[in-house]
Amino acid sequence: MTGTNQTNLRHSTWRERLDRLHEVFKGEDRVLIVISADPDAIASALALKRLLWRRVSAVTVARTNVISRPDNLALLHFLKLPLPHLDELDRREFNRLAMVDSQPHHFSGQPGLRFDLVMDHHPLGKNSARFVDVRPDYGATATMMTEYLRAARIKPSRPLATALYYAIKTDTDNFVRQGQLEDVRAFRFLFPLKSQNLISKIEHADITRSALKYFHQALETVKLRRDTALLYAGRVDNPDTLVMLADFFLRVRDVNRSIAAGLFKERLVVIFRLADIRQNAGRLASSALGEFGSAGGHKSMARAEIPLANLDPKLLEKDGSMERFLIRRLKEGGRRGDVKSTQHPAGPGGD
Repeated sequence: MTGTNQTNLRHSTWRERLDRLHEVFKGEDRVLIVISADPDAIASALALKRLLWRRVSAVTVARTNVISRPDNLALLHFLKLPLPHLDELDRREFNRLAMVDSQPHHFSGQPGLRFDLVMDHHPLGKNSARFVDVRPDYGATATMMTEYLRAARIKPSRPLATALYYAIKTDTDNFVRQGQLEDVRAFRFLFPLKSQNLISKIEHADITRSALKYFHQALETVKLRRDTALLYAGRVDNPDTLVMLADFFLRVRDVNRSIAAGLFKERLVVIFRLADIRQNAGRLASSALGEFGSAGGHKSMARAEIPLANLDPKLLEKDGSMERFLIRRLKEGGRRGDVKSTQHPAGPGGD
């Protein structure tokens, strides 16, 4: 779908959007929904699966990431949702591909994939899917999916309502960060349908033992300068660990900017968290690291992923070299003067 069609879709009613969504699929289709698993992506995939119920032959949801965050694991456990990795599936078994809460340009792992449907709330990037509904002014993709369910006159089951409710709650940080009236309306619609006990269990999910070693290391090596916490964790088993560490240090008094970096496979992953409303995490990530790889996100949270082949090998050879590189890039990125502006096109910020 072209940018013009995306604009036309935005000005249509939810019922018209739903009809156009259904036109993409036929009864014999076998649909694969691809996500980078987090609460918003999981809930949105379940909602799309519900919208396609009895309209296609089969729907499978697959993830592109490794899941280690306790809340994500708890959500999947309580939803009893099988979520295989994309690499575990034979993609020849599917003739339709969909992506929710992300866009193809965020995903470089399988460059040959061609998507029929893309639905997201991150800034719009290059897209050739037949159906594209991208709304960066929304706080969560789950809000969009709730609107589609309502247009279809579908009352979500308690598990689905709980997942959508939790997704909106987390992606807007209880409406502290980006959100608008549509998010509030969806939140209010889902409130009486969700399970509060399930929400409590997910929110209080324990940290895994495997993650403890990184917290121990982080407390000893984190650099605290003025209002910034900067951590380089070295090699990590999962990028979600960096998300947990960045969130953790943002809770420290007087820390308004938390940045956690580490090596995963052959990439440098950097997670940004900002509490200062005068700055923009997506712009900071892009200005500081965008020239080396993909970088950007939202006002309060962002992510950068850089192939190690794009970096000087000496950064990995000497202790402290990577920290100095990051500090220098952050200073240069901040001096470019646009970290206070609005969103920058990029992928999910690990939210």
